[in-house]
Amino acid sequence: MKMKIKLEKFGTTLISRELGSEAFKAFQPTLLELPPNEELEIDFSGILTLSSSWADEFLSPILTQLGERLVLLHSDNLSVQATLKILQEANKRQFKFRYE
Repeated sequence: MKMKIKLEKFGTTLISRELGSEAFKAFQPTLLELPPNEELEIDFSGILTLSSSWADEFLSPILTQLGERLVLLHSDNLSVQATLKILQEANKRQFKFRYE
């Protein structure tokens, strides 16, 4: 079982720590409903820009909460790819990716 979230619901240009933090707080109730055996898939389709500050405020706490149950769907968007690489290096933690 898995829950899938399209980041596009938070906008197509995801920038700034403040907005990332707000998005995480808005998503928290949904995250708390995730059964312990389910994965959460993050879909980046439709995203134009993803800044490392927004992603750090949104994805890093989810990675801390879910660990291996957080799965990022592969994106061809170079902004998304670069940001995720920066985040992994900064946090010294790897994301789990899935290619569809």
